[in-house]
Amino acid sequence: MGDKEKESVTGKGPGGHQYDAKSIKVLGGLEAVRLRPAMYIGSTGEMGLHHLVWEVVDNSVDEAMAGYADEVNVTVHEDNSVTVVDNGRGIPVDMHATEKRPAAEVVLTVLHAGGKFDSETYKVSGGLHGVGVSVVNALSDWLELEIQRDGAVWEQSYEKGKPTSKLKQTGKTRKTGTRVTFHADPSIFEKTVYSYDTLATRLREYAFLNKGLKITLNDERAEKNAEFRFTGGIAEFVKHINRGKRTLHDSPIYMEGKKGSVEIEIALQYNDTYGENVFAFANTINTVDGGTHLSGFRSALTRTINNFASNAGMLKEQKDEVSISGDDVREGLVAVVSVRLPQPQFEGQTKGKLNSDIKGDVEQLVNEKLGEWFDKHSTVARRIIGKCIDAARAREAARKARELTRRKSAMDSSGLPGKLADCQERDPSRCELFVVEGESAGGSAKMGRDRKFQAILPLKGKILNVEKARYDKMLGHEEIRAIITALGTGIGKDDFDAGKLRYHKIILMTDADVDGSHIRTLLLTFFFRHMKELIERGHIYIAQPPLYRVKRGKSERYIRDEHDFARELMKRATEDHVVKAKEGVSLDGARLTSFLLNVQEYDAAAAKLGRRLREPALVELLAESALEKKTDFEDKKALEKLLKEIEKAKIKLEGKVAFDEEHSLYEIQFGPPHNQKINWALASNAEYKRLRGLTKQIEEFNHPPFTVARNGTKVSKEKVTDVLNYVMEDAKKDFTITRFKGLGEMNAEQLWDTTMNADTRTLLQVKLEDAVAAEDIFTTLMGENVEARRKFIEDNALEVVNLDI
Repeated sequence: MGDKEKESVTGKGPGGHQYDAKSIKVLGGLEAVRLRPAMYIGSTGEMGLHHLVWEVVDNSVDEAMAGYADEVNVTVHEDNSVTVVDNGRGIPVDMHATEKRPAAEVVLTVLHAGGKFDSETYKVSGGLHGVGVSVVNALSDWLELEIQRDGAVWEQSYEKGKPTSKLKQTGKTRKTGTRVTFHADPSIFEKTVYSYDTLATRLREYAFLNKGLKITLNDERAEKNAEFRFTGGIAEFVKHINRGKRTLHDSPIYMEGKKGSVEIEIALQYNDTYGENVFAFANTINTVDGGTHLSGFRSALTRTINNFASNAGMLKEQKDEVSISGDDVREGLVAVVSVRLPQPQFEGQTKGKLNSDIKGDVEQLVNEKLGEWFDKHSTVARRIIGKCIDAARAREAARKARELTRRKSAMDSSGLPGKLADCQERDPSRCELFVVEGESAGGSAKMGRDRKFQAILPLKGKILNVEKARYDKMLGHEEIRAIITALGTGIGKDDFDAGKLRYHKIILMTDADVDGSHIRTLLLTFFFRHMKELIERGHIYIAQPPLYRVKRGKSERYIRDEHDFARELMKRATEDHVVKAKEGVSLDGARLTSFLLNVQEYDAAAAKLGRRLREPALVELLAESALEKKTDFEDKKALEKLLKEIEKAKIKLEGKVAFDEEHSLYEIQFGPPHNQKINWALASNAEYKRLRGLTKQIEEFNHPPFTVARNGTKVSKEKVTDVLNYVMEDAKKDFTITRFKGLGEMNAEQLWDTTMNADTRTLLQVKLEDAVAAEDIFTTLMGENVEARRKFIEDNALEVVNLDI
């Protein structure tokens, strides 16, 4: 006992650790952010990764909201680094009074530092906590800052939140603005690959919430570009969402006003569909979980419509008096609610829900303005209310139809579709449902499955296109009814409950042909329109059956995609071939495979850079040049040497070496038509670096001519690419390659091995990353507007890869 007392008095634990003042750690600067990133950006998953971009873009948009910028450019580079450029005032570079460092460095290295806390600098801003860009810096393994301000260009580099150089002036300029390039730290983030759709969605929102602001997105990985600019603001955006749909009134209803210090802006328009599409924003932040501004808008909309309807006697005109509910009012509604307020209160750093007490302000504005608008446009108001009354009637009819369906299923003993082969497991989180095209594939799947946790629902033929069908017709369709019953969630606003889902993985398994793609699209249309929550919760998957069957002698393999097919072919091809270079070095087996894969990758990278420079012949010279460090572009002679080589190669380009005074570096400038430049911006690009790296790897063996030998036969080739093409074509002769189309072509065992075995299969998860683009594509391709569909096909005809005729 005495010993124990002594132990507690000295503060030593069982392991002899002294617990005193030294045990209390104070995390200085940005260490806390690196240690607990989720506290600042919500997660270290995909959401947190994209949050880094929003924090930087927020700063640029705040400059636009304050009236100092009108353009923001976002570029995703090949290595998933991101550059954000604006033409605002540029971060201040003068010395900070208390920190004794340049203000720009303080902004990038100190939490809660920025202009957002001084209400004179930014009256309204999205970056409330002031942790923004410093958090991005802390969570990036490298970050480059460039500021254009007061006639000068300033640059500074950082690694993991710490400056690796001082803020220094590099040149002169007449422009103003800030450029931030950063690369998310792979040791912190689970994945560092950005989604183009997620970026496009958010940047589109920024553009329509800030009238006239031009935002560009350039994805160098997939060579995709987009420009967003909405001079009509949110009203134009509502029109954009309703494109291709029949609207009840030509122009959106637009209202704006100020209640105290809160600025409110609302646009809405009704279409003849049955869904609701409402976006709510606070200080340009998309509050995906709604909040006080959205509930204020909804309650005022329902009240205003009911008031007008009863005053106009429209409810009494009906034989059976109907009451219009909030759900009825929101059917076919597309609306954007945007509020701007000082010091908004959000739930958490990720700002998903607005908690500020402004419900009354929004209600008051909608009651006044919408009431006035209805009085002035009574014909349109009657049309809208007519639709709401139809919705109320349909809701009642659907309720009766659902009750009837329930009664029928109650009379049936199990209540499940007869064709469903259910699984034994009763815990939904462990269960999978395969929705299979065709009875024959359904039979193979039933025999090949693991009946403990895998259920099979075969579908007969093509299901109904729900985009064109009325609700009652859809409920009457046998295959759709089977899906609804099997899932167990119910359907419709009143009945649907995702918590009752019987299988947490719903896997769509269709053939790899045109019909299979069509059936999959019809199923996705059904889930998108009537069970969107299942997509949002990540329950919908697409099975990936193999694309090829490759036979060589008695061995047979199924191969999933083009990439795997190329690798398999390469592996087999290099087993029999020996390649000898001029110098006498020979390659075979694994070394030859590695060399040819590098050649293949080099070709792809060179083609991409060739498209960017608009001159493929330039790429080869650049790959062989020694230009790769920033200091190389300080040397005028090095660029003059490259220019002579370009002239010697007879590339039809007129070029000159010029001095870039913004960065104090030299560059080669070419004239019309493309005005290309060879400069440090190009050489610091990930694609260029990759090309240089591959050139070095290939260099060692790249001594033509080459002799390719196989089973006693020899051929001579001049280029490495010729060697690659010859070896691949020669290898194909030994294989029987079948392009695989039907699930029914596989027996139960093969189907299990390739597509259903949870340990070896590949599944694609269906995600909803750009709701606006998804809405647009479903309306265009599956809706009533034939002209829009024809235009889509014409515009995209040249991008078709696999065409079945």
